[in-house]
Amino acid sequence: MAFQDLQNYIEALEARSELKRISVPVDPVLEITEIADRMVKSGGPALLFEQAKGSPYPVAINLFGTPDRACFALGVHSFDEIAARIVELIPQAPPDSLFDKMKFLLKLKEIASFQPKKVGSGPAQEIVEQPPNLLALPVLTCWPKDAGRFITLPLVFTKNPRTGQQNAGMYRIQITSENKAIMHWHVHHDGAHNFRLHQEMGRDMDVAIVLGGDPATIYAATAPLPQGIDELIFAGFLRREPVEVLRGTTVDLLLPAHAEFILEGTVSATETKLEGPFGDHTGFYSDADEYPVIHIKAVTRRKTPVYPATIVGRPPMEDYYLGKATERIFLPLMKLQLPEIADINLPGEGVFHNCVMVSIKKEYPGHARKVASALWGMGQMMFAKVIIIVDEDVDVQNCSEVAWKALSNTDPERDTFFTRGPLDVLDHSAPVPLFGSKIGIDATRKWREEGHGRAWPEEIRMTEDIKSLVSRRWKEYGF
Repeated sequence: MAFQDLQNYIEALEARSELKRISVPVDPVLEITEIADRMVKSGGPALLFEQAKGSPYPVAINLFGTPDRACFALGVHSFDEIAARIVELIPQAPPDSLFDKMKFLLKLKEIASFQPKKVGSGPAQEIVEQPPNLLALPVLTCWPKDAGRFITLPLVFTKNPRTGQQNAGMYRIQITSENKAIMHWHVHHDGAHNFRLHQEMGRDMDVAIVLGGDPATIYAATAPLPQGIDELIFAGFLRREPVEVLRGTTVDLLLPAHAEFILEGTVSATETKLEGPFGDHTGFYSDADEYPVIHIKAVTRRKTPVYPATIVGRPPMEDYYLGKATERIFLPLMKLQLPEIADINLPGEGVFHNCVMVSIKKEYPGHARKVASALWGMGQMMFAKVIIIVDEDVDVQNCSEVAWKALSNTDPERDTFFTRGPLDVLDHSAPVPLFGSKIGIDATRKWREEGHGRAWPEEIRMTEDIKSLVSRRWKEYGF
């Protein structure tokens, strides 16, 4: 099912007994964070704080905080369902018959049907506040040494000034006054790329910070889409119906009509301010640094909006489950380029970019090294600091099994290899920001051609007939 907006999703969670309302006043400074952290770590429900101290607006958090809830948010029982739909859209071979061409055209028509639908008005602009007051929002201070209050679940809309292509990304935003904030985006992000193009032209950049919207649109802003692919089209694909959009009141951007709040303004081409520190998804505070200042010109909102938030920190957090969605949904595209890949796992302990576990169908000597090198050249996989390659019969979703194979199957001198390249700006271990070393670990069974002159031992396994016998007699044995 497609949810129309955030409040529709909240109602659906409540109907499933996956939402808890907190009616007593709770402080957005640290207190909400501590409650939400305990809830996500225990697999608890989403939370709706109906009285956030210092603000007239309620706060919704932990909206994606379990695997089942994240799937429900995207209208599926398993993320693999979305992956299968993506596979159906990818032509396996050039259409060579009339029937194949008709099928291909129908797929193109289906994709076109997910284009955002322009509307003249919507709930997101029921109220227009000028001048704006960002301090009225229940923005969280998440951790004790954070520099202040940060918007943590924004959809940041910008536009490429050369192509007119819109982009939506999710970047934290520090509030500094009633009408000013600081935009924290990394150099590799599309929003930062659009901003640099504006700087080259000597122009400030229009920006819209969207809070809320339907869950698929929120997720789409986090997805590592290829450059030039509109996040709102992808959201329409996930929802199976287009996202309704309307033009901003003060910015030339098309924005989700069913958002809770929209903060409209400009990012200064010249003005910066010290942003951070901030307790980040790595589990450590990221350093303070200079980032561009946002001047907010207007806040539009619903008559009775809900403020959406999340917290990041030592995993597992909500972002881990959104990351798992990305892992499963985009696996088919990875296999399209590297068909030898059987499966992939981005474990929570690796905080998305520190560790990637990959199983492959090994076909020739050095195959693991080829796969690791290819992954480092593939989009945001360039940030992967450790890539562990195992054989296809290893369950990479089982970290214990991967660790066993990695520790058993490797000769450190022969089977580890290093390279240098871009790193995530949040990697505090790198000698310099944004650049450092990566390691590949070939934990596959070694062939003689790879320098292993001895026979590889056979893994201990019970015979299938004994396993079946014990399964049938399990109760007889008193278990």
